[in-house]
Amino acid sequence: MNSRENQLQAFNRLLDIMDNLREKCPWDKKQTLESLRPLTIEETYELGDAILENNLEEIKKELGDILLHIVFYAKIGSEKKAFDIADVANEICEKLISRHPHIYGDVKVENEEEVAQNWEKLKIKEGRKSILEGVPKSLPSLVKAWRIQEKVSGVGFDWENKNQVFEKVEEELQEFKQEVEKQDKEKAETEFGDFIFSMINYARFLDINPENALEKTNQKFIDRFQYIEKQAQKNQKNLKEMSLKEMDKFWKEAKSIKFD
Repeated sequence: MNSRENQLQAFNRLLDIMDNLREKCPWDKKQTLESLRPLTIEETYELGDAILENNLEEIKKELGDILLHIVFYAKIGSEKKAFDIADVANEICEKLISRHPHIYGDVKVENEEEVAQNWEKLKIKEGRKSILEGVPKSLPSLVKAWRIQEKVSGVGFDWENKNQVFEKVEEELQEFKQEVEKQDKEKAETEFGDFIFSMINYARFLDINPENALEKTNQKFIDRFQYIEKQAQKNQKNLKEMSLKEMDKFWKEAKSIKFD
C-alpha cells in the first residue's frame, strides 16, 4: 500500500487537476453546487452497487468519483469565499474528536451500543432540537425508516428484545389483512406502511440491513427472469405467448443456477 506521503501527494495532485479543469474546461467551469447534486447521488448509488457486488476494483473507481465530487464542491465553495477543502477536512476532524470522547477524552464505554448512544446525545448538546433532524428528507423511504429507528434507539427508545418486535410484526400484518378484507384502500395503505416499518425494525434486531437484503432479492429476481427470457429466445418463443406453466418451468431451472 502507499505511504502517507504518497497518499498526500495523490490528493494534492487531484486538487491541482481540479483547479486546472475549473479554469480551462468549459463543462467544469459551468458546474454549480446544484448541477452536481444529481450526479453525486448517482455516483453514490454506483458505489453502493459495487459494494453489494463485492467488486473491490469497482469500489476503488467509484470512491474516486465521489472524492472528485467532494473536491469539486470544495472548489466551488472556495470561489464563493465560503469554505475550502481544508475547512471541510478540519470540520469533520473536529466533529470526530468531539463525538469520540471515549478516545479523545475521559469518557468510558463498554461497547459499540454505548458509543452510538453517546453520539446521539452529543448531537443534541451541539444544538439539534431533535434526534431525527439528522435524517435527510430525500432518503429513500426504506433507508429512512432504518435510520429513524437507529437514531431513536441510540437514546434508548427501543424494544427490549427481538421477540417483542416480531409480535409487533404479526400484529401489524393482521391489521393490514383486516383492512384489505374490508376493501378500505386508504387504511390498507396505512397499515401496509406500518407493517413494512415493523419488518424493518425486526431486521435491525437481527442485524440485517433491509436495503441490502431487498436489493439482493431484486438482483436475484432479475437474474432468474432474464434466464426465462433467454430460454424463450432459444426456443424462438415470445414471452407474451408463453403460458405461466412454461415460464414457471424455466423459473425453477433458474433457481438451481448460481449467477455471477
